[in-house]
Amino acid sequence: MLLKQKTTGHFLEVLDVVELTNLCSPSVQARMCYGEELGDPEAFDKLTLCFPSGEELPRCWWDPHYRDQEIETHRPSAGSGVT
Repeated sequence: MLLKQKTTGHFLEVLDVVELTNLCSPSVQARMCYGEELGDPEAFDKLTLCFPSGEELPRCWWDPHYRDQEIETHRPSAGSGVT
């Protein structure tokens, strides 16, 4: 899968899509696609990457707490009698 580095605009070839979608992993192994040769694999912070279109990565790919607020609003209150 190809992604783009936000700061440089260079494309990266992601080596493991499962690692990319693992919300507990803050980085992903990828190779820089710059020039004619692929670079050596290295770790890239997911927050510095986006799709080639410029669209941000889904929050559920990098934030393990992306649903905390939703869960909190559905949690029964202390006086509701629900256990």
